[in-house]
Amino acid sequence: MDLSTLIGLAGAFGVILWGIMMGSSITIFIDIPSVLITCGGTVFALMIAYRFSDIINTIRVTKMAFFYKSMSMRDISSQLVEISIQARKEGLLALEQLTAGISDPFFQKGIQLVVDGHEAEEVENIMGAEIDAMNDRHKMGSDFFMSFATFAPAMGLIGTLIGLVQMLQNMSDPSSIGPAMAVALITTFYGAIMANVMGSPMAAKLTLRAKEETLAREMILAGVLAISSGDNPRVVEQKLNSYLPPKMRSDRFGGGEEK
Repeated sequence: MDLSTLIGLAGAFGVILWGIMMGSSITIFIDIPSVLITCGGTVFALMIAYRFSDIINTIRVTKMAFFYKSMSMRDISSQLVEISIQARKEGLLALEQLTAGISDPFFQKGIQLVVDGHEAEEVENIMGAEIDAMNDRHKMGSDFFMSFATFAPAMGLIGTLIGLVQMLQNMSDPSSIGPAMAVALITTFYGAIMANVMGSPMAAKLTLRAKEETLAREMILAGVLAISSGDNPRVVEQKLNSYLPPKMRSDRFGGGEEK
């Protein structure tokens, strides 16, 4: 569970509601036609822009913003070094017994490809294609929410224009202009909240998650290729350290890693 996402959403809506209630009743900010225009219009605009399958896949990817356990880069590095030591001592075929203990499917697949005797170039092509496909899925998710952040204010503006037209049709009663103008602006208010509390932040979080997972998988690929090439465990460790910040880098073999 990603607490920062939950706290951020709850906090953003909380301070908005607090600000409203300190100055007026919250009921004046509730307008059903405005909700229908802004929310309904945004949903249907997204359905025009994306296929149903894309929307369903985006919902799955969105779970990463709330339920995501990042892979420990240091643990990955340590495990890859251990595997390289095992390969050095007993050969690549001996690694097959280790695959059952690897929880990450991508990591497991890489080691299995090496055990099955695939050339390093072929392993790189297969695993690289999987990384590219993952990036495409994640990009679809972030693009979806950026579209959401674009459409919501636009639909809010459309609702405001509708309200203004209706208000100008009834200019004979000056006392009705103020309330009518307030209702007209509510749709823009709804659109701004949807874009800046939900759309843009969710797109940013999914982009961050994608970068984290891509870096972890690239690190796994680098380690698998080094093992496949028969590199010395010390060399494997140094290659993997390049993916880690200085404070997280290991120096198992006394290589004098920079601090």
